[in-house]
Amino acid sequence: MKKFIATLALGTVCVLPGASWAADDYNPNRITPPSSIMAQNQMKKYYEIPGFRIGGKYNLDASPETWRNGGEGGTTLESLGAPALKVGYIAVGTPKRNDKGEITNALIISTFYSGDSTWMYNTWYEGQPANAFSGGAIVGPGRTIDTNRFYVVFLDAIGLWGEAKPSAGLGRKFPQYNYFDMVQANYQLLRDHLKVAQVEVATGVSMGATQTWVWGVMYSPSGFVKAIMPIGGTTASDGDDPVGQWTFRLGQAAIESDPVWRQTNGNYYHLPVDKQPKQGLEFMWSILQLTGYTFPVRSATPWVNLQKEVFYWEPKGDQTLSWINRTKNEDMVDYWYRNNAGFSYNINKELKRIKARTLVVHVDTDMWLMVENARKAAETVPGASFASFPDATAHYGVFKAPNLIRDTIQGFVENAFVAKLPGIGGGAGGAAPAATPKPAGLAK
Repeated sequence: MKKFIATLALGTVCVLPGASWAADDYNPNRITPPSSIMAQNQMKKYYEIPGFRIGGKYNLDASPETWRNGGEGGTTLESLGAPALKVGYIAVGTPKRNDKGEITNALIISTFYSGDSTWMYNTWYEGQPANAFSGGAIVGPGRTIDTNRFYVVFLDAIGLWGEAKPSAGLGRKFPQYNYFDMVQANYQLLRDHLKVAQVEVATGVSMGATQTWVWGVMYSPSGFVKAIMPIGGTTASDGDDPVGQWTFRLGQAAIESDPVWRQTNGNYYHLPVDKQPKQGLEFMWSILQLTGYTFPVRSATPWVNLQKEVFYWEPKGDQTLSWINRTKNEDMVDYWYRNNAGFSYNINKELKRIKARTLVVHVDTDMWLMVENARKAAETVPGASFASFPDATAHYGVFKAPNLIRDTIQGFVENAFVAKLPGIGGGAGGAAPAATPKPAGLAK
C-alpha cells in the first residue's frame, strides 16, 4: 500500500511581532465566548491534553500509537506560551460498560463548520429551543438516536468556540491545525477521559460529516469505530472539489479584504474588543449564503428581507443586519484558520482503508458540496450504502436528514439496515442516476 502522510494545510502562518498576548494575560473567552449557544454552556465539559502536537504529519500506514499525541513534527500550545489543549464535549444517555469499566455503546456526533457541541445539542437533543430547525428532536429517549440505547457524545472541534482556538490568546501564532488533529484530539478525549472502548456509530453533519469520514479512515481499521454515517460531508475540499474550493476561497478573500485585516495582517488583538474588525467576516457569510439555499428559495425571498444577508461596506437600515448581529461573537482569525484547514484536505485515496459499516447521506440539492462527489466516495468504500434526498434548504437539509429519512437512518444506527429504505440509491445501494447533461456553450 502506498504510504500516505496527512499534512497541515497550506504551510506556515505569517506572524507579526507582538501579535499575540503574553501567557499571563491568556484569557480564552476575552474575544469569543466558550459556546455558540451560551444558554447551553453549562452542559459543556472539558478535557485537557498536555503535549498535544498540532499541525503535524500522520502516517496512516504506521500504528495509531505513533500519532497518539498528534502528528509528527506538530507544535504544542505549551511551547508557544499557552496552556495545554482543551477539548469540549456534551454527553447524554446511559453508558454501558464492559468488565474493565469501559464504555461500549458510544455514539459520537462531530460538529459542523461554525458550530460546536452546544449548537448540535440545542438543535438535536429533545426539548431544546432549536429543535424545529431540524424538523423535530433527533437525540433522546426513543428518538432516532436513542439515548436509552446509546451513550451520545456531542464533540467540539479544534478552532472555534471552547478554548482550543486562535482567539483564545495566540492569534496568528496558533499552529495551523488539520482535520486529523480534530479527530485525534477527540479520540484522546473519548479513550483516555471518558474510557470509551469502542464507538458504535460516528456521525455528524457538514464539516462534522467530513470529520466522520476521517474517523473512518483513522479508527475503523482497528475496530474502535464500528460504523460511520457522514451526513453532507466531503472527502476532499482541494481541487478535487472545485466548487467547494472556489466557494471557500472567496470566503477567505472576503476576510482578507477587511481594511483592518489588511492594515494589521490579521494581528489586531491589541485593539479594544469593540474596535476589532468584523466586516471581512460579514462579507464572508454573505458570499457563502448566496448558495446556502437553493436559488429558487433565494429568488422567492422579498428583497426587503434578503438585504439583511447582503454585504454592504456602508450598510444602512437593515442592510447586512443578519451578519452584523451574527459576528458580534465571532472572530475573523478563527475562521481564517478554519478555512485554511480545508484547502489541502483530500482523503479520496484513503477511503479503501475504511472497515466500518458505512452509510453516506447527502442532499441532492446541496450547492456547496456536490452530491455526485458523495456518491463517488460511497462507491469507493467496500460495502457502503448511499442515501440522498432533495430539500429546498439545500445544504442545511443535513440537519433535518434524520427526520426526513428517519427509517433509513435509524435502521443504520441500530444495525437493522436494509437496502430498500427511503432515499437509498446510487453507491452500493443501487444504480446511480444518469449524469445531468452539461449546459450548451460550456467547453468543459
